[in-house]
Amino acid sequence: MEQVISCLKKRPEAVSRLICFPWAGGGSVHYARWGNVLNSAIEVFAVRLPGREGRAKEPFYGNMGQIVDEFVSVLLPALKEKPFALFGHSFGAFTSFAVADALKRLHNLEPVHIFLSGASAPYSETRTNAPKRTDLTDDDFVGWLRSIGGTPPDLLANPEVLKLFLPALKADLHVVENYRCSKPDDPPFSCPVTCFDGKDDIPHDLQAWKSITSGDFTVRILAGAHFYLKESENEKMILEYITKHLETSEMDYL
Repeated sequence: MEQVISCLKKRPEAVSRLICFPWAGGGSVHYARWGNVLNSAIEVFAVRLPGREGRAKEPFYGNMGQIVDEFVSVLLPALKEKPFALFGHSFGAFTSFAVADALKRLHNLEPVHIFLSGASAPYSETRTNAPKRTDLTDDDFVGWLRSIGGTPPDLLANPEVLKLFLPALKADLHVVENYRCSKPDDPPFSCPVTCFDGKDDIPHDLQAWKSITSGDFTVRILAGAHFYLKESENEKMILEYITKHLETSEMDYL
């Protein structure tokens, strides 16, 4: 499991686990360090995808099914041990949902909370009508990256770094752009779902996520653009929110 999960702070005594899925092109470091910040009742598992970090020599995934199959099989033993929650931003929101859906359908396992960020529901028209960024030329693609922020300008200006960075990002975007999912007739989950978003990001259909749960549904809009969650004040608020709600769910679980 250590090959695909980064856990900087192992906490066998933790009451629950937070499983975090990266944004497109992202690694595990940003979320893994949350394990050093959150209290001892929560253990953080940061997902590491192929084609980056310690898995740099592995081929990228070509579709969502490959991601779901690997992470369900890898995470299943740990998720049976104690309550767990999922967090994903942008591309990570889709992978969080797809993994949660498979866990529920195949193993009758449900998170105690699903935290989704910076993404429309996969079946919403806002998402299905969105332009395919992977069709852009490299120059236009880099221009788009500059427009959404979150990537250091010196990285985008360095051709050698871009050669290493762009393939992972485009591979992940290819997965999400070709991911198809129908709106559920009945909510597959009963756990609370919280959607976060940046006020200055492109509009996302967050309300469409309400269809995935019969439980509480909350939307929180924070200052900033697409990578609002990298800003220290926003990150602090998100972590406080997660802690509060996982502590509440732990009491319910007990």
